[in-house]
Amino acid sequence: MQPLTVLSGLMIAVGIVGLIVPVLPGLALSLLGVLLWAWSTGGAAWWFFAAACVVAVIGWIVQYTVPGKRMAAAGVPGRVLLLGAVCGIVGFFVIPVVGLFIGFVLGVLLAELGRTRTIADAWTSTKHALRAVVTSVAIELTAAVVVALIWVAGLLTTR
Repeated sequence: MQPLTVLSGLMIAVGIVGLIVPVLPGLALSLLGVLLWAWSTGGAAWWFFAAACVVAVIGWIVQYTVPGKRMAAAGVPGRVLLLGAVCGIVGFFVIPVVGLFIGFVLGVLLAELGRTRTIADAWTSTKHALRAVVTSVAIELTAAVVVALIWVAGLLTTR
């Protein structure tokens, strides 16, 4: 097996892990792994890369549209997620490992508490925001796994 093929596989695997533990742009890293493999292999490998690109683009589009529509239907404004993300990033540096999650939840909860004025309504909106984030990550993870499967199919057929 070529060293670049092994590196491609590592990039794809790290991308998938980066989605589960949100530190890296996982789907983009997985797609770059397939690009590296297609570049080093050539020929029909480019068709597999094209298929991986289609899956990634669809994944990125669905990742933002589906949770966004659900949040809008629940009456949660997009700026609440933005504030939650900012607080999550701050939390990541303040509290190692779990700070990202704690910061996000607290940021969304405080933003919604300021908007709705009741803790019950704020908590309901926070749960909607959390579901939206989990849905978004699940969609991106699914796309990354499909990209990995396309790469494996390419490995098996381009020998």
